[in-house]
Amino acid sequence: MESPENLHGPAVGVGQDATPTTVDVDTAVFLLGAGVTTLTHPLLYVKLLIQVGHEPLPPTVGTTMFGRRVLYLPGFFSYAQHIVKVDGKRGLLRGLSPRIVSSAISTVVRSKVKQVDVLFKNGEQQNSLRKVVKEWDAQLYGQDFQGGRSCWILCCLCVCSGLIPHVLGEVLFLWCCNLLAHFINTYAVDESLSQASAVRSYTKFVMGIAVSVLTYPFMLVADLMVVNNCGLAAGLPPLSPVFSSWLHCWNHLSNKGHLFRGSSFFFRRVPLTSIED
Repeated sequence: MESPENLHGPAVGVGQDATPTTVDVDTAVFLLGAGVTTLTHPLLYVKLLIQVGHEPLPPTVGTTMFGRRVLYLPGFFSYAQHIVKVDGKRGLLRGLSPRIVSSAISTVVRSKVKQVDVLFKNGEQQNSLRKVVKEWDAQLYGQDFQGGRSCWILCCLCVCSGLIPHVLGEVLFLWCCNLLAHFINTYAVDESLSQASAVRSYTKFVMGIAVSVLTYPFMLVADLMVVNNCGLAAGLPPLSPVFSSWLHCWNHLSNKGHLFRGSSFFFRRVPLTSIED
């Protein structure tokens, strides 16, 4: 018969080994996230400048596939080359430090959320609580790959009127994405398919891309309200009117045909209303 010391020995060893493993995983996730953040930052930086309406380069005349003459705004590469020409290569990395800090915060909080999730795995609240935890987990930490929706921007939104469109856009995104994924997985995916489980695993991801296009105007309005009348030239006349509310901003963008400004990096056309003006 084993002694109490022997019985408790392996348990202690497992606990001691679990902590370093968790730390190593979190460190690897942080390094991976920091690397992806660094690589995608120039793209998001250019996107933000386009969102606020900063167009340092004139449009060029082009033709559509039907032969119609249109005005095209510079794409991502032309825009990036202009930034390098004016500010040097380091200009493309402006604002990178806050995003890396945001990534670190996300990694830490995500680790804590997973620990809470483990505590309820065998509890009576498993189905409901774990579902909520996972939804918020994906929401809080997956957004860094969809346009820089980070903790820093959320803090700014808390003191600006842009909080309302931001929250509405996020709620609408989650609701539509989950609803569409549920109907597709339930009624469109045939159980007889050999790859049915694999198809279901990618449904929500694909729906997320599609729904994000529809909810983009909410994110655009939220970002514009952050800089509106904050002291920056991009948020003040004559570059931008002072908006009294996010609805005022929405109506202004809608009338100008700019509700999807910044959603595309290539083949950006000048809106017809801008040409007429």
